[in-house]
Amino acid sequence: MGDIGCDGTSAESGPPRGTEGNLPLEPDAFVGRAAELDELSRALAASRLVTVTGPGGVGKSRLAARAAARRAPRDGVWRVELAALGDAEFVDHVVVEALGLTDHTTRPPRETLRSHLAERRLLLVLDGFEHLVDACAEMVADLLRRAPGLRVLAVGRRALSVAGERLVPLAPLGEDEAVRLLAVRAGQHAVGAGDESQMRELCRRLDGIPLAIELAAGRLGALSPGQVLERLGDRFRLLTGGGRDALPRHRTLRTAIGWSHELCTPEERLLWARLSVFAGHFDLEAAEYVCGGNGLAAGDVLDVLSALLAQSVVTREETPAGARYRMLDTLCAYGAEWLAGVGDAERLARRHRDWYVGLATWCELDWFSPRQREIAARVEADLPNLRRALEVGLTDPDEAHLGQHLAGSLWFSWVGCGRLAEGRHWLEQAVRIDSGHERPRLKALWVLAHVAILQGDAVPALAALRECRRRAERAADRTALAYAEHRAGCLALITDDVSRAETLLRSALERYDGIGELNSNVLMARVELAMARAFQEDLPDAVRMCEDVRRVCEERGERWARTYALYVLAYAAWREGDPARARELLTDSLDGAHGFSDLLGSVLALELLALVTVTEGRAAEAAVLQGAADRMWPSVGLRLFGSAHYNTPHELCEARAREHLGDERYEERVRRGARLGRDEAVRRALRGTGAAGGGPAPEGSVRRAAAGAPTQEPAASPAREGGETAG
Repeated sequence: MGDIGCDGTSAESGPPRGTEGNLPLEPDAFVGRAAELDELSRALAASRLVTVTGPGGVGKSRLAARAAARRAPRDGVWRVELAALGDAEFVDHVVVEALGLTDHTTRPPRETLRSHLAERRLLLVLDGFEHLVDACAEMVADLLRRAPGLRVLAVGRRALSVAGERLVPLAPLGEDEAVRLLAVRAGQHAVGAGDESQMRELCRRLDGIPLAIELAAGRLGALSPGQVLERLGDRFRLLTGGGRDALPRHRTLRTAIGWSHELCTPEERLLWARLSVFAGHFDLEAAEYVCGGNGLAAGDVLDVLSALLAQSVVTREETPAGARYRMLDTLCAYGAEWLAGVGDAERLARRHRDWYVGLATWCELDWFSPRQREIAARVEADLPNLRRALEVGLTDPDEAHLGQHLAGSLWFSWVGCGRLAEGRHWLEQAVRIDSGHERPRLKALWVLAHVAILQGDAVPALAALRECRRRAERAADRTALAYAEHRAGCLALITDDVSRAETLLRSALERYDGIGELNSNVLMARVELAMARAFQEDLPDAVRMCEDVRRVCEERGERWARTYALYVLAYAAWREGDPARARELLTDSLDGAHGFSDLLGSVLALELLALVTVTEGRAAEAAVLQGAADRMWPSVGLRLFGSAHYNTPHELCEARAREHLGDERYEERVRRGARLGRDEAVRRALRGTGAAGGGPAPEGSVRRAAAGAPTQEPAASPAREGGETAG
């Protein structure tokens, strides 16, 4: 994904100038297509909406990637893969995800996109949209109207049919380029392509379709071009594919795929069909579990998968989450037809769901460990498959409790990784189902309340908490009661009902202790209680609690809750007249929060850094940091939660900066800060060590301490000491 988050008008600014969004600048192994590349480049220069059309396997995506990299605008090129998305309702969510946007508010993702794109100049590449054409066409038309700097390059088998669209149909390769592609791909398999006349005949028989040629090249390690031609001829007579009205080249591609399929061993065909259940990337462990058994031993999956790799049916990619595999959507669709034809699709969908339910459960358990960043990367890589598992889990009435469990277990992703809107969608679906299993539904309820609290939506949060508490009391579920009470304390804290917040949080911590719960949630409850104490002027008690949280975090390798404990300790250091120490703690906190894409933690740290900076005697820089924070808040929610307690340090910083700079210069510096994107603002803040002259200690006492971050817990609720998942 591209390195973008949210900004003050919607989502955060794009990448620094000179970067290219999330699209690779050098699409791999691009062969030929010089004329088509020039034509597409000219079309992109002349039109804001260009659609590359053509049959599957003709090379649309590679051509689009090369043309986009050639004409990258100021704010980069951003690619959105839609082939694996099954639900048109999630088109906007997937685009938000591809842009790397984080938005904690209740506004729809379309509004986030409109605001983010309004003043940017970027190219959005929508790849594989044909099964979602209506939703994509409506979105593209809307965004182009509202974002004058936006250009869209769509890639699919049909037009979007949006006003102003320019079509660039892509034909198969000419004979010379086809032969060259065959030779290059054969070389990648460490074999020679053989006799040129036979190569040309083979490319002609394959109609110059790149995917068909690549499949043929995958066979040249075992067969000569002549043998391939001989076998291909038989299949062309038998496997016409498609309907009578299908385009000849569509039939040719299907025939080439069918021919490659028939040349596979029975085990290879079986794995090909079963792999079609995955959405996008998958890893070896998932393939072994989901596809193993019933005629294909799990221990044999690796060898069979390797054979499919050698035949270009499956590709391998290196990702932040490790080595992963995928099939092109055309090959995946072919496998899905075979899977349905043998009546095994439903069973494989359940196995797929079960694997990803297990994965989410393991990730939640493992969050309370030094592997938090690995877990975040793993969930991001598997998000398309997790969505598919949620679809299956929440549409099967007999097993809906598994969907409820999955939606609840993923709360660390919804809360900590900027996916509140999507999480709320799944959680609201989950709590509407009476699955007959109370525990997963209770968990979905308190997670829904947590998400709604972070979005600033108090009424639905209260409703979910009341239902959760009522059902938990009836079921005598001590864990759900603890979490419901904890979330109620969070809500009271950010609405300035500090005394009630302290009562609820202390009660929740007693409940956690009674059931032996220790995880990131419990540590955050302690930080929130420390914050309530700080708001009531008991700073020593707040420091004691946060030092204890910090110690536990460092013993367990927990990084997320630690960032909030450091935040409270930084405020205490500032109050004690040690701005250098406060800055040290805050830069550590900000670096950690930003590393997890924790927008709330980042903006709170920036706010307090501004106060420390003005204390150091650098009023102009403090105003810049306040401007940067102002730009981020609309994507978090109500600035400083609308809380008088949280707002006091901001007001103090602004008053001191205005006093030193004057109103006009202060406003100018704030505007300068508001032009910074989140990444740039964080880099600037982290470079701000070594303040000029330390400045005076804070004068007087701030009556309400802006101590911490009560509502943004770390992205998981790992196990109690006994190893169960939170809630």
